Amino acid sequence: MSLPLKGISSMATRRVLAELITVWQTGGGEPIAIEAVGGVDAVKRVQGGNEAFDTVFLAGDALDRLLASGRVVAGSKVDLMLSGTAVAVLAGSPHPDISSEDAVRDAVLAASSIGYSTGPSGVALQKLFERWGIARELASRTVQAAPGVPVATLVASGEVALGFQQLSELIHVPGICIVGPLPPAIAIDTVFSAGVVAGSPNADIVRRLLSFMASPEAEPAKRREGMQPIPLPSNLSRTSA
Repeated sequence: MSLPLKGISSMATRRVLAELITVWQTGGGEPIAIEAVGGVDAVKRVQGGNEAFDTVFLAGDALDRLLASGRVVAGSKVDLMLSGTAVAVLAGSPHPDISSEDAVRDAVLAASSIGYSTGPSGVALQKLFERWGIARELASRTVQAAPGVPVATLVASGEVALGFQQLSELIHVPGICIVGPLPPAIAIDTVFSAGVVAGSPNADIVRRLLSFMASPEAEPAKRREGMQPIPLPSNLSRTSA
């Protein structure tokens, strides 16, 4: 067995994975080091096949692309948690009304600047602006955070007035205030998944690790980090080690 196990993840899951790994290892699980980078970079590095990763944690659709290319082992994908997108403003600033789709649209149109990420929430937000027919109007006022840079830091610095990103990326950043989640009609929810990277000599250990991360034992950590648990698939064991 090659230890420690080596994983790579998108930035959005770095805090919850760190907490889950601590619980896993405290319970006797094998050591694992997970590098957190921008999701686009994570996909490129796993796809490149030049690094010896055992497991990868990404938004479900990104992981599906790695499955399709054979870089993630078929049948190893496990959906772990769901992250909803929320809205943030600079601490002390007035809170816009985001109680309905029309209210969010009005808030966006009234904002002097809007921040979004390169990740799945940012992609979905751009599509929403296009559906509303305001993408061109907003072009000069939108700021896309660089890969791996939380939108919340742009809000905290005053670079953007209204920030959109997954709640898990907002809750630990000082200097901002979270207005709330997007309303159900336009909710942008991302399922984060994991799988065994093709060629890993530690596939059985990774499967046990992912089983633990999908189990009820992992739910409190997910909730603390702004994530929602996903029910454990019937084909996974509930043992953690």
